Amino acid sequence: MSLIQCTNLSKSYGSKLALNNVSLTLKAGAPIALVGPNGAGKTTLFSLLCGYLLPSNGSVTIMGETPGSRKLLGKVSSLPQDATLDPNLSLMTQFILFGTLQGLSKAQAKSEGERVLSLVGLSDVTEQKPTALSHGMSKRASIAQALIGSPSLVLLDEPTAGLDPANAKVVRELVKSLSADITFVISSHNLDELEKLCDQVLYLDQGELGQSVSMQENLLDEYITISMQSSDSDTLIKEVEKIIGVNSVIPKQDNEFLIHYAINEIQDIEIQLFTLFAQHGWKYKALLKGRTLEDKLFS
Repeated sequence: MSLIQCTNLSKSYGSKLALNNVSLTLKAGAPIALVGPNGAGKTTLFSLLCGYLLPSNGSVTIMGETPGSRKLLGKVSSLPQDATLDPNLSLMTQFILFGTLQGLSKAQAKSEGERVLSLVGLSDVTEQKPTALSHGMSKRASIAQALIGSPSLVLLDEPTAGLDPANAKVVRELVKSLSADITFVISSHNLDELEKLCDQVLYLDQGELGQSVSMQENLLDEYITISMQSSDSDTLIKEVEKIIGVNSVIPKQDNEFLIHYAINEIQDIEIQLFTLFAQHGWKYKALLKGRTLEDKLFS
């Protein structure tokens, strides 16, 4: 059974078509990214998946059930981008309430609150009110709330927006660690973050599903993306193109280059590149097998 099944799914607000004839099938597993410009329909799609909205046309099911069905209680959770906890109540008081709303006893809800707050590193502030927390801690607390009850599907809207690198890493590592049991669908404008987290990327534009990109394809891709800290661009291109099996070197932006090579002619291209960099005293910042997500979506 598919985790999410959308068939000719459309949603209109009056005369405005927010989502147009979207069809997709998603299976449980690694995190899935949902990207697109503002107004592309991402929030509308999330709202349909949660059962907050009804389709204008078409259909959507989650684990074979209609979103909002009582059979999905505790199995689907979401975290809107601007979601906040009640500033007047302690974290544990609120988490006990959320747990009991899912059918847990008060004791079970307290135990579950302790579990999810521990997952996000907030065991020592369970009796604090949200107003006493930093922005990063508040975001982690909101994510913990979305994990109550061990749902099978969690929808996260911009989970690392506004976070410093340390807190963003905590969120990223949390998603990775839970991905064996929970499927995350993540909406974000941060393509770098999504590259680190997601295997599949869905691109929405003007309410239509433009394309689906698999990051696993990078393992067999005949491309390497390098980001240099210091180098002479013209010389770098000429020298790399001398490597047997390299077809072309395409300059992108900010000292980033896309190398296209014949995978059946060269097996150790990374070693040859590192050797070349050392010979010329060039410093690199990153080397990515395949193309970047930005390049896949927009080139």
